[in-house]
Amino acid sequence: MLRAEGIVKTYRGPSAPIPVLAGVDFSVEAGEFTVIAGPSGSGKSTLLNVLGLLEDADGGTVWFRDVAVTALSRSDKGRHRGRFVGFVFQAFLLLPSLTALDNVLLAGRYVGAARAEGRRRASALLEQFGMGERGAHYPRELSGGEQQRVAFCRAIFNDPPLILADEPTGNLDDDNGALILKALRARAQAGGTVVVVTHRTDVMAGADAVYALENGRLRRW
Repeated sequence: MLRAEGIVKTYRGPSAPIPVLAGVDFSVEAGEFTVIAGPSGSGKSTLLNVLGLLEDADGGTVWFRDVAVTALSRSDKGRHRGRFVGFVFQAFLLLPSLTALDNVLLAGRYVGAARAEGRRRASALLEQFGMGERGAHYPRELSGGEQQRVAFCRAIFNDPPLILADEPTGNLDDDNGALILKALRARAQAGGTVVVVTHRTDVMAGADAVYALENGRLRRW
């Protein structure tokens, strides 16, 4: 489903370049729930962004199925992300001017979802994750955990085959964290591909594979 070969990423520092990814090789199949762990600042989020085409690598190739997606044009990368990738961001990235319901509906623009059908689906997802009564509220009126649940609903709205999640339970209490984790695992069991960046052992438990990112390289635990 997803394969990365020789991914290199370096950031410009104040006095010298800062190497983050030093030739990362990675692959995950359909139906797998995979975890990438590592200390803060190790480059986990950067790797996730490169895999999902939010950031360009300095070298290497990312393949989605049999397509080298890193070679796509900028506009084609955007269409690929919208249709095939669901992101759960650590910082939520909800639009402050939109309600919770409308933030979820944003994802439907990439697949041309009919408005009425989309609203029903978005409302059902919010209800499923305990946010049914908060659909008309704006992000500033929601707690961090509530914003995370809205962001998760947005990520799965299009039923994408690939979910990339950056600390998806980090802002949630135990009950809601378990709800999100159960939903992620269910997507993998149904044939989807899930890659999660986390430091939490409860997320790693039961994963099909766990990798550690250290010194710019991945190693399998």
